[in-house]
Amino acid sequence: MSTQNIGSITLVINSSEPATGSLPAIAILKIALAFSLNDLEFNISKNSEVKSKFPFWLVLPSGSKLYEPNSVIRFAFNFGALNPSKRFELESLLEWEEKSITSVLETKGEDRLKLISLLNNEVTLRKIGKISNPASIAIFSSVYDTFSNLDNDSKAQFPLFQDWFQGISSLPNFSKAIEIYENNTKKLLARPTPTLKNRIFNKDIEFNYDPSIKVNVKNGERNILITSALPYVNNIPHLGNIIGSVLSADVYARYCRSRGINTLYVCGTDEYGTATETKAIEENMSCQDLCDKYHKIHSDVYKWFNISFDFFGRTTTPLQTEIVQDMFIKCHNNGYTKTESMVQLYCEMCKRFLADRFVEGTCPKCGYDGARGDQCDKCGQLINAIELISPRCKLDGNTPIVRESTHLFLDLEALQPKCEDFVKKSSEKGVWSSNGLTITRSWLNEGLKPRCITRDLKWGVPVPLPGFEEKVFYVWFDACIGYISLTANYTDKWEEWWKNPENVQLYQFMGKDNVPFHTVVFPSTQIATGDSSTMLHHISTTEYLNYESGKFSKSRGVGVFGNSAEETGVAPDIWRYFLLSNRPESSDTQFTWNEFISRNNNELLANMGNFCNRILRFVDASSKYAGILPTPSQEILSAEGSSSHSMISDVNKLLEKYNSFLSSVHIRAALRTAMEISARGNQYLQESKFDNSLFTNSRAECDTVIYVAVNLIYLLSSLFSPYMPVVCDSICEQLNAPTRLIPDTFGMDLLPGHVIGKPAHLFTTIDEGMAEKWRSKYGGSQKEAESK
Repeated sequence: MSTQNIGSITLVINSSEPATGSLPAIAILKIALAFSLNDLEFNISKNSEVKSKFPFWLVLPSGSKLYEPNSVIRFAFNFGALNPSKRFELESLLEWEEKSITSVLETKGEDRLKLISLLNNEVTLRKIGKISNPASIAIFSSVYDTFSNLDNDSKAQFPLFQDWFQGISSLPNFSKAIEIYENNTKKLLARPTPTLKNRIFNKDIEFNYDPSIKVNVKNGERNILITSALPYVNNIPHLGNIIGSVLSADVYARYCRSRGINTLYVCGTDEYGTATETKAIEENMSCQDLCDKYHKIHSDVYKWFNISFDFFGRTTTPLQTEIVQDMFIKCHNNGYTKTESMVQLYCEMCKRFLADRFVEGTCPKCGYDGARGDQCDKCGQLINAIELISPRCKLDGNTPIVRESTHLFLDLEALQPKCEDFVKKSSEKGVWSSNGLTITRSWLNEGLKPRCITRDLKWGVPVPLPGFEEKVFYVWFDACIGYISLTANYTDKWEEWWKNPENVQLYQFMGKDNVPFHTVVFPSTQIATGDSSTMLHHISTTEYLNYESGKFSKSRGVGVFGNSAEETGVAPDIWRYFLLSNRPESSDTQFTWNEFISRNNNELLANMGNFCNRILRFVDASSKYAGILPTPSQEILSAEGSSSHSMISDVNKLLEKYNSFLSSVHIRAALRTAMEISARGNQYLQESKFDNSLFTNSRAECDTVIYVAVNLIYLLSSLFSPYMPVVCDSICEQLNAPTRLIPDTFGMDLLPGHVIGKPAHLFTTIDEGMAEKWRSKYGGSQKEAESK
């Protein structure tokens, strides 16, 4: 093929704007090979004075300039002298390389290997032509880094392509081209090492949260106190328990902190009561040993799920005893307790009064045979053990007799007017969840009755009154007070949180079966003390999460429990995402393995993962931007109707919805909105026709798209952080940016010249075949479980 007889040629590398002027490695290799293989001499210089949107240009003796690498190939091989047929053939191959091969190189590694596999074909290689032809130079340059970095075993999988690749590599002038490539490309295109120094961002958005620093009330600011229902220590929490309280509360706590709100989140294991005694007998250990065992299990599960408690403690502490007894004495002295004899079930074989959990029988309201002595698990109604039909002692199966026992009662009947006033004001101001308010009103409408607050047990907080030395407080009297003692175990300034209604708002999270204890019993107790107490502001409740059309059952091995989630090898954030996107806020929802896998593959991977990875790899790995954020075109950004302007406007509308949803504790709706914002980012790339040709032909537009998209990724890192904290930490690491506050509006907070970190995949595909394996391992359908 003929070459042109020309004089001195100079390759000028634009170094005036390092954020946008990086020359792609592929381009330098193409130029070096095209010139060295044709024995054409040229010089390389850098120019920092001429402002140009192009990363390089080739200056011909005539003064004309070439700006695109394949144009240089066309010039070096004198395409103008070719016959039309040959020229068309070569142009087609170059176009294929420009449009198809180069676009694949912007994708993940396995797709690059598929490209090598495609080229490892005798027909394809014959079509490309001789090793010194222009098409082969273009294609060789495109895949040079990919193939060179493979190990020998991997290269051996592509024998035809390897022979072709080595053929070009062995050309006499090849070493000269490689020297040019090594000396210029790697020095010029080496991305700056991301450091604190080359972080260029709006400092006002930085989010600093140090969990080791005690959270105390800040006067003059908004202070939010968050609790989640205290998990009981007689079992391992399952997914329904986790989403119903601790995970939901965690999302809201993380959101509040990310909005700059002073927030304290406390929780702990509920360890007193009949259920502990029952389980301890079942496992043949002391109550204390049982509590120690299950407290650690719970703690480990919540740590794995990344629940961000400021304090996770337990109710078996001296401060629990002190505070419970103090509040009781105040209620008693203020005349809100009664002493009454009540008929109670007594087991003559055990020689003891049977507390609620030691009795089971048939529910008098729905007929369920298996109701506990305090509540029916089927219909959810609270009952007294004496009301059970055909009661039996759970310890020995003996039929108990009825005897009288003297107990203390909290006089809820006398407290009802004040409780109703509290409910009316708090539910309106705090906008309670609908199911929480409905359950509370049903209690109030039925009329409150004095409620027994003592039990004939050993394991509990002792009653500090003469004549009651053999009794302890009912667990549902002292459990809610546990929120206070947990705070007291966290900070000596606990009263600033719990006796400060003017400056602290209390948010509580739980499943619907716990509602009346938090909206009626506990608030009435606080009222009865006469103290100025921080009382419930907002209650967030959930319905039930079922497992594969049935219920979770530890005894039958049905369902995923906290410790078994880790066994699957699926990251905690994926579990968090599924549970929160499927949160049973207004009706029961169910966990299925097929949907679990689908949400990972079709939502996280295809939406958020695709958007983040596509943009960050374009900025970094392609070397077009050398990892440096470009300067956008202000004209394009502000142009009415432009894709950038429209996208920013749409994101701001969605962001307003997101903040509105989460501030009112609509957790699932806010997550859905965050996904809409991510999807809007993908749509933006389509509208902008974002690809390699946009960079080549419309540099200002490409710079603007990159600038806006990277900042949208930074915004997404904050919006998803309450839901998937580890993933979002990874995004910030890849952006080389600090964790950020959740803003009111979408701002360009990473600034031109900012150096990003190393891109990496956020999510991985889960094999759909795992659904059946996991379904089998964790009990399958409810019908299957019942047959075991």
